[in-house]
Amino acid sequence: MQITITGQHLDLTDAIKNYVDGKIGRLDRYFDHVINAQVVLKHLPHEKLSNVADITVNVPGHVFYAEAHDADMYAAVDLVADKLEAQVHSYKEKLQDRRNDHPAGLAAIVDVD
Repeated sequence: MQITITGQHLDLTDAIKNYVDGKIGRLDRYFDHVINAQVVLKHLPHEKLSNVADITVNVPGHVFYAEAHDADMYAAVDLVADKLEAQVHSYKEKLQDRRNDHPAGLAAIVDVD
């Protein structure tokens, strides 16, 4: 998976880059072929919750997006990673539910009884 991390109005340190890589790398549990992920970390000094983390993840057939605001950048990354993981988990469950709906298989069960 290719992860692109950009910062707006802040300096990206190796620590925050490694932290984001670790959080986004957890998505490999759900999808084998994640195309790429774009992470934008912003510092907005005029707002109360001044740190923003935006993540866009492209997988075959779908695009996931999440955004989180917090006073601490690490907390914002945690929040956005949790939101994204929930979206991916929900999407994966929806795909599995559709695969298990086989009208022909249900008709065969009814005919047997």
